[in-house]
Amino acid sequence: MIESKFDMKDLGVMDVILGIRIYRTPQGLALSQSHYIKKIDPVAGGGGEVGSYGCAAAMLAKGGRWRRETTSDGKGSIDDFFVGVLRFFMHDEDLCRHFYGMYDGFDFKSLAARVDEVLNKMETLQDKLELIVKQMEKNKVELSSSNISRLEYKRLLEEEVIRPLSSAQIALRQIRLPRVEGSGSVKEDPLINTFVIEEIRKYITPKMNGNGKVNVYGTPMIYNTIGHSCVLMKKELEKYMDYDIGSYCKDDWNLAQKLMIYGCDPLPRRRCLERASKLYRKPYPIDKSLWTIPDGRNVRWSNYKCRNFECLSSKNPKRGYTKCIGCFEMDKEKVKWVTNSFVPVDFLIKDVLEIKPGEIRIGLDYSVGTGTFAARMREQNVTIISTALNLEAPFSETIALRGLMPLYVTLNQRLPFFDNTMDLIHTIGLMDGWIDLQLLDFVLFDWDRVLRPGGLLWIDRFFCNRRDLDDYMYMFLQFRYKKHKWAISPKSEDEVYLSALLEKPQRS
Repeated sequence: MIESKFDMKDLGVMDVILGIRIYRTPQGLALSQSHYIKKIDPVAGGGGEVGSYGCAAAMLAKGGRWRRETTSDGKGSIDDFFVGVLRFFMHDEDLCRHFYGMYDGFDFKSLAARVDEVLNKMETLQDKLELIVKQMEKNKVELSSSNISRLEYKRLLEEEVIRPLSSAQIALRQIRLPRVEGSGSVKEDPLINTFVIEEIRKYITPKMNGNGKVNVYGTPMIYNTIGHSCVLMKKELEKYMDYDIGSYCKDDWNLAQKLMIYGCDPLPRRRCLERASKLYRKPYPIDKSLWTIPDGRNVRWSNYKCRNFECLSSKNPKRGYTKCIGCFEMDKEKVKWVTNSFVPVDFLIKDVLEIKPGEIRIGLDYSVGTGTFAARMREQNVTIISTALNLEAPFSETIALRGLMPLYVTLNQRLPFFDNTMDLIHTIGLMDGWIDLQLLDFVLFDWDRVLRPGGLLWIDRFFCNRRDLDDYMYMFLQFRYKKHKWAISPKSEDEVYLSALLEKPQRS
């Protein structure tokens, strides 16, 4: 209606109005004054027309996005911390600029979260004590005639007062401010104020070399790393790292795998003793283990739906896993890659190795399986490392118990191999038409990095929707590898298989 009377232009969704930037989040709209502050304050990178309020406002902007809001009970949100900082520094511009310059880059958001956590603990304690007093007041007649033992008083003090106060005190003491180095610059240990569990904080704290000199890597200290998504999974990671040093670990490998899959990868090391099956027996000798289902007593079954290898049969609808059905049945595994299946997308190992006779020595199988590809390659004197995650079944344990090498990694992780080292990379059953094209692009470039010149990339039975085939074909062909084999065949009415054997060119 307005367009009929005025000339209008659609500029898209509004993101800035009157100097206030608008952010759209799953929780609603969030407003930030950082856009305006950067224009008016010299410290924040602008012209500085507001005077003493500019520094304090710039400090507030460092906290990131914030909203003026209150909780349902009328109490302030965590952003009240930043508002308090603003009001305090408004009264002293020199102090503000000194603090702002020294602690520029400090993670105030984590600090605010920690302070808010302590305040919540103190508030909870106060509410509990007030409730107890009210109950005592209500029952004062009964209390006056009863005798409460000293043990009951002791329990009340320990559980309801001392422990919460101790927990809050520890949380406050764990707040670590950035350290000032010799040059006057300030350095903060990454993520140190994000986590409460002491074992995580000890792990991510940089470790200075014992002799005060540079180490074998040429650095004065060692930084232990964790995945950036660990911050988003703080509760799960703190549960994973909550243990007594030197004691037995909890049987929580499934929690560790969940953390890895969701991007908390690499995980921190733990200082507890990993459990094995209580019935563990010696693995079979190598001449038997390659083509024999392992002894089920060597697997910890507590976190699977099945409790033995027989339950994992493809005939069992309640086996618990959907990838690589039949992988735990050796009669089906033995025919893979050695027997013609009359399907053009199935290549045989002997035909692949004949393309590069004597040149294929080491490689990577980036798939879901129980190690059969590596077992067949071992018979040809080729060493294959098999990636494995326990996707509702003991894939990793099975590969190892067969006498082969499992590599416990996710798609999120850069391959732990140096450049131009692998003779062969093979993939089947893991990356199919579900994978995002950009993610696939990063993965393929990492494979290209690891594969040596003249090495082979074997795409085995990759399947996708027929309408998406051109996009995926482009992804595989963009590196201009030499085509040795290329085959497409129907999988269903709407889906197709693609198999390819490609050779990396020489680059220098």
